[in-house]
Amino acid sequence: MDNVKRIFAVADFKDESPRSIRAQVRMWVKGLIRLGHDVQRFSYRNIMMQFNPFSSRRFAPGFVKRRADRILAEQIKRYHPDILLILNMKYLDAQTLRMVRAVAPDAVFVGRDEDPFPEQNPTRIAIARETDIVVSTSAGRFLRAYKDAGVKCCAFMPNACDPDIQMRYTVGPKWDADIIFTGKAEHTRLERNNERYEIVRRLALLPNTRLYGCFGSPKVEGIELFHAISGAKTGLSINIANDVSLYHSDRLITYLSCGTLTLARRVPDSDILFQDKAHLRYFDSGEEFFELARWYLEHPQQREEIAQAGMARAHKEFNCVRIARDLLELIDKGAYSAPWAHVL
Repeated sequence: MDNVKRIFAVADFKDESPRSIRAQVRMWVKGLIRLGHDVQRFSYRNIMMQFNPFSSRRFAPGFVKRRADRILAEQIKRYHPDILLILNMKYLDAQTLRMVRAVAPDAVFVGRDEDPFPEQNPTRIAIARETDIVVSTSAGRFLRAYKDAGVKCCAFMPNACDPDIQMRYTVGPKWDADIIFTGKAEHTRLERNNERYEIVRRLALLPNTRLYGCFGSPKVEGIELFHAISGAKTGLSINIANDVSLYHSDRLITYLSCGTLTLARRVPDSDILFQDKAHLRYFDSGEEFFELARWYLEHPQQREEIAQAGMARAHKEFNCVRIARDLLELIDKGAYSAPWAHVL
């Protein structure tokens, strides 16, 4: 293959967890490899854990991070990457990026962020300033925060799916549910009065509803997560922030790609990604969500038609190879050709 790239990917690959199979970083690496490029993985947090003398995953003394930085820099120096992907901005800092830049001055540095409120995290902003490009799973003010910080190129890039494993499974009655929600009801106690918390709280009181990861319910991970979604008739997708253009967590693409009718909280410009009534149903309030859920539970044919169309669009337009190709086009041309392309 002509023009094969060497791509060094730094991320938290969660190698110690069954969650690793659904991590966006895994999908990006898979997509790039399928396009014919060479990708070297570096799971930064796992390297720090190996050298941490304390059992806590949350605390690591300074010498542990310095050692991880030295290992990272040495591997990059010997690999001579064309592209450095910082697929997760946690645990790193600007000093780490400057050290890496010194040993790979010709590489294109690309940072990726999927978390909301970057303006509230000075460390993330500082890391972004050391990159050439930042891609984010949102547009609007979250993406603007990086542009205002001085990053030359900032682009929206949606979450990917992996049709090899994210699909509609035939499952037993263990997974049967009318509505499913996976994730936290809130991230902090300050959010207990927000819309997401109230909807999930009401869901917890309904029969045949499955919640995983909130209100004391256990999480479900690995392929079993996709089994759980496949066994549900409908799924709730809602973010902590729902007023930011194109911003959805990976919950949206995960539900859609597993063929479950997804009821998603509308965010600005939502229809550019998936169209209401064609691929999913959007709602604007808690009351509307419960009305839609009730109607589609009573109308299985319409429910399945939309769910199948949503899965087909997710697999075709948002698979990991397509998203990886868009990324490489962005790096090469400063833009990429997709209806949702938004570059600052």
